[in-house]
Amino acid sequence: MAQKVPKTPSKAANKSRYNVTHLLLVGLVFHLVYIGSVFDCYFTSPVVHGMKSYGYQSVAPAKRLVLIVGDGLRADLLFSLNAFPDVPGSPEIVAPHLRSIVETRGAFGISHTRVPTESRPGHVAIIGGMYEDVSAVTKGWKTNPVDFDSVFNQSKTTYSFGSPDILPMFAKGATSGKVKTWSYDEDEEDFTKDATALDVWVLDQMRTLFQNATTDPALANDLRSDKIVFFLHLLGLDTTGHSYRPHSKEYMENIQVVDNIVRKTEKLISDFYQDNETSFIFTADHGMSVIGNHGDGHPDNTRTPLIAWGSGIRGPIPDTNPSSHDTYSSPWNLGHLFRRDVEQADIASLMAGLVGINWPVNSVGVLPDVDPTRPGYLDANLGEEGLANAAFVNAKVILEQYRVKDELKKKYTLFYKPFKPLAEVSTTDDAPQILMIDRLLSEKQWDASRQASSELIEQSLEGLHYLQTYDRFMIRAFVTAAYLGWAAYSSLYILRPLDGTSNAANWTSTTLTITLVNWSILIAFWVLFALQRSPWSFYVYIAFPCYFWHQFLLQVAPAAKSLFQPKMHAWVLLNGIVVVLALLGMVAAYTHRSIWSIGFVMVGLIWPLFWTNQVRSKNSWKFVFWSVSCLVTAIFPLLSVDKNESLMTIMSGGFAILLAASVTAWQVLPAVKGESARRKLSTLFFCQAAFIAITMVITVSSVKHLQAKKGLPLLNQSAGWIILAISSILPFTFRAEGHTKYSKILMYFLGFGPCFIILSISVEGLFFMSYSAVLIAWIQVEQMVRSNQGPQTSTKCASTGTRRNTKGDFSQAVSHTFQLDDLRIALFFLFFVQVGFFGTGNVASISSFYLAPVYRLIPIFNPFYMSTLLIFKIVAPYIMLSVCFAVLNDALNLPPFSLLLVALTITDGMTLAFFYKVQDTGSWLEIGQSISFFCITSLLLLWSAGICAAGEFLMADVILTSPSSRKAE
Repeated sequence: MAQKVPKTPSKAANKSRYNVTHLLLVGLVFHLVYIGSVFDCYFTSPVVHGMKSYGYQSVAPAKRLVLIVGDGLRADLLFSLNAFPDVPGSPEIVAPHLRSIVETRGAFGISHTRVPTESRPGHVAIIGGMYEDVSAVTKGWKTNPVDFDSVFNQSKTTYSFGSPDILPMFAKGATSGKVKTWSYDEDEEDFTKDATALDVWVLDQMRTLFQNATTDPALANDLRSDKIVFFLHLLGLDTTGHSYRPHSKEYMENIQVVDNIVRKTEKLISDFYQDNETSFIFTADHGMSVIGNHGDGHPDNTRTPLIAWGSGIRGPIPDTNPSSHDTYSSPWNLGHLFRRDVEQADIASLMAGLVGINWPVNSVGVLPDVDPTRPGYLDANLGEEGLANAAFVNAKVILEQYRVKDELKKKYTLFYKPFKPLAEVSTTDDAPQILMIDRLLSEKQWDASRQASSELIEQSLEGLHYLQTYDRFMIRAFVTAAYLGWAAYSSLYILRPLDGTSNAANWTSTTLTITLVNWSILIAFWVLFALQRSPWSFYVYIAFPCYFWHQFLLQVAPAAKSLFQPKMHAWVLLNGIVVVLALLGMVAAYTHRSIWSIGFVMVGLIWPLFWTNQVRSKNSWKFVFWSVSCLVTAIFPLLSVDKNESLMTIMSGGFAILLAASVTAWQVLPAVKGESARRKLSTLFFCQAAFIAITMVITVSSVKHLQAKKGLPLLNQSAGWIILAISSILPFTFRAEGHTKYSKILMYFLGFGPCFIILSISVEGLFFMSYSAVLIAWIQVEQMVRSNQGPQTSTKCASTGTRRNTKGDFSQAVSHTFQLDDLRIALFFLFFVQVGFFGTGNVASISSFYLAPVYRLIPIFNPFYMSTLLIFKIVAPYIMLSVCFAVLNDALNLPPFSLLLVALTITDGMTLAFFYKVQDTGSWLEIGQSISFFCITSLLLLWSAGICAAGEFLMADVILTSPSSRKAE
């Protein structure tokens, strides 16, 4: 029989004035609202309206433009020689037609994308010339058309062919009838089929369009108009990359298909128009990571190819000195040719300049030819005057955006400070900088005017950034005050100063002053926000820190002397330093995963050194179990996050789960009271083990079918869903008398076993088994350590006489008397919460999850259901943590949620650290990760509370309810 921690009634016999439910609800609202602060501070929407249009007034270099986007195409895999060495028989040049263009008649380079590297933001940058704020990735593609200008909207007519996820958003956001679309059905996006068929379909539709024009004079007349754009969206590479990864034979063959489509498209255009008045742009919206995902800022996702050729485009030119190439492009064997990189939004300016349309009014793209010191993409036949005029138009477009935003900010901001370099700009056409460039043009100083335009563009972009971040200092101040205030406020539920007073409200001059100052600050800011027409979120941002600090100062001020005794200062300070160092270690672990392994070594080997010799010798098997399980689990964060599908490893995880369950069942079933109950639970465990075995068989069959490109058999798909659903629901619905705490933990462990087989790509099943073993060992050693501290220490953590009168009674949490050892347990809890996420290979990135296992259940593209399965896989380990943490609370004689209160106080130290680490400059990998880190830690508190509540609810029937029943045990 497990040892029970001694307990005595606590000093707090009276009902506490602190309502934990209230604390959790306030914390829930606070953290959800404050997630938005990172976007208000760093990534607000750049879209404004009311700008004047500007365009190239001279004769356009081309009559029409063809934009071809290879969705999900990486630059290196298109350009490199022998790009697929692991594919037997792979050609040296994977795309011969595109390479011949680069070498003989076109310009090329890398288009650098921004995060999030998803299809909507990528196409918005290419076609609209602007970068939506990061939160735009959450918008539905088809149901949320773009609310800003685009090249398509400025064209006379755009004929677009491709995915139903991309085309409608530009058609619905443009002038009615201007963008014509041909898209296939959503069900055609099947990850288990040959995705090249989607790309061939696009070519067929374009061919049909030109064939129809031979019998339709109106269509033929429209097609032969100037300022026409053709858009071919080729989704096949993206689908193939997700299914087979970018270094696969399938991805290589899809590139060859795309290369052939480009060649045939060029011939279609040539045969129909029989002129040389067409410009061609070939690029990609984003790249593809080695594991077949995209979304974050990894260079594999942000570096996409750009090839331009045709009317108005220069041919290849020799490389410059210093070279335009680097180590990334050295495998391309194109070092003798000039490589001209651009930002993705620059492509929109290039397209607008080529067909002579107005620049999109929201565009921040910079025509590559603006800079007179480097070759661009436009043909030298345009002459120096043409290039200078194009640069001038580009400068006016961006300055006009600054002018409109400046007027809006000035109109609604008290004590407004304008951007100094552009402080004299009142109208774009009469701005001093514009007048100077106009004078240089009239004097035919072409290079000087281009240089002046380049400088004005740079100033305008800096001015736009200045206006975007105008409120940053204030928001940072709010966030800092709010998160520190939350820590102070939640600490009240641990210290409980009001429980030591006779009156809840004891007004003094101090408390009155605190209240008046608080309300004065709040009202002053609200008035300021009203005058400035600030977003509604600003009103809420200031309200939270005012409330938190008001409550803290109001309650602590009268009891400050009794709460903070001088002799406690050094000990509290020392523990505070340890907590801060531990939190900083967890912060560092988000970018250095090995730190999680170091953490396991610390808790598994270093912490036991502080136990007494008597504890270690008396409980040697528990010590060994704890140390071994920690060391085994420490292996997983050290493994590479780039994993290949391994049936052997998946099956090893399944067998490990079955073996661990068998050993555990052998241990726990004898403790079940009653032969009938034992027999019923034995049957349950056998059925759950059978589900795991069946899942292993289904997974083997599905993987082999998918790898052989035979599609997913309907029987496998149906059986997989049925087994996964039944096994996951069964633990929550099964009711049996005689359950013990550990038999119920085993039931949940077996229930989620199938999830970690059918949704596993490699070691996830092994991690689930190891992680669960650590949690069981944690219960054992914490109980052992606390029970051996002696009656005096144990008394400090004892609860009231009746610990659990109702299910999940939050109010009992404040009956616990805090002791410093609770800090350590809370830190362990936070550690295990985060290891549950990182241990399976995630790196705090929005694209760090493997999609391949999802195809065993959902072969057709469906973002909602695919995301649901991924989230389910993330949640599963936390069911084990929730039930084990509830048992731990019970084993230590602690009221429900008492340790959660300690965790609530310290968690946001990590959140605040990550808020200040958020970046909006630098590499897009750093920017994307910094956002992910902040969002994860912001939700950590809510997640932790959910874990505790779920555990208390799920284990309520087996956790004892009174002292008498404990004695009976």
